[in-house]
Amino acid sequence: MTNQTVQTQFCQLDQFQVADGSVLQAPRIAYELYGELNAEASNAILLFHALSGSHHAAGINRDIAGVSFWNEELHDGWWNDFIGPGKALDTEKFCIISPNYLGGCYGSTGPASHDPATDKPYGSSFPRVTVGDQARFAAALLDELGVARLHAVVGPSVGGLCALTFSNLFPERTQKVVSVASSYKNTILNRLLLFEQILAIENDPYFNGGDYYEGSSPKLGLALARMISHKTFVHIDAFERRAKREIVQENEMLSWYGVTDPFQSYMLYQGKKFTRRFDANTYLRIVDMWSSYNALNEAKAESAEELFAPSKREGHQFLVFSIDSDFCFYPEEQAELVADLEKAEVPVTHLTVHSDKGHDSFLLEPDLFTPQLKFHLES
Repeated sequence: MTNQTVQTQFCQLDQFQVADGSVLQAPRIAYELYGELNAEASNAILLFHALSGSHHAAGINRDIAGVSFWNEELHDGWWNDFIGPGKALDTEKFCIISPNYLGGCYGSTGPASHDPATDKPYGSSFPRVTVGDQARFAAALLDELGVARLHAVVGPSVGGLCALTFSNLFPERTQKVVSVASSYKNTILNRLLLFEQILAIENDPYFNGGDYYEGSSPKLGLALARMISHKTFVHIDAFERRAKREIVQENEMLSWYGVTDPFQSYMLYQGKKFTRRFDANTYLRIVDMWSSYNALNEAKAESAEELFAPSKREGHQFLVFSIDSDFCFYPEEQAELVADLEKAEVPVTHLTVHSDKGHDSFLLEPDLFTPQLKFHLES
């Protein structure tokens, strides 16, 4: 898939109701397919992306009509090294279905989309979304594609929350579940970090409560939010390798203070770069759904045993990856998930990847994940 050109496809629903009761009229789902569905539509793998990712997971996609945030940084699929003939997600055996989130900014209906009732961007009126909403949104796409039951559902990082919740809400619709560097309930530390990012965007003078599409966008707030999150994605030792030695002064984001070391310069660069490819309102919706996440609440379960009872009944097989240097989803979070799966007598394999690249390992080091992932999907 690495050099193959792919195109984004779209599925339009009549309507979609989110958890708070709001109903979106004629929402659109952007997605890509890799591989072909077999005659029984039984070889499908549903793939959920991470916080700032997209549905474009493999191949080359240089343009999505009507998507202003699409730039060269996004042209290559974010999981190119995992998807394709003979790879971890083998397109000669499986059809990978990769949707963009509801509330996204890469083709699915989101805050920047036009509300049919007003013909203006939704902005602040776009509803809050939950991880459960993302699972139901993906299930609606599967219905349109004629996929009744998946071979597997896979998700790294925030996508792992969606993959797990999909298996909880639709246990009859999958067989295997893969959670990569993720969790099943949010920690207090993560909620605080996410709240800092929310505050950064909310307090940008151009945010205007989310109604900024006809004027200046809250780029400074979004850049700061990205900087707060970025330091959890990269292991601290990797910062020294990534940061350039020269210091670039930043006149737009700083006035009195002068950048004093390459690490500050590196973080400013990461923040500014991100604002060219992402929408602040979308970032808020995804951060909000992550911050409030608890798998028990999404499935209205009273205990982990109740939560995973349908997985036991349906014969789910779980594969859970930890990354030992992960500062975003700590290995203890996956250990808790695995322990509760074992208590519920659900088959689970737990593997720890030893890496010095932190949370980003799932993007950068396919060789550390592919053998186990391929075996789990094909066994």
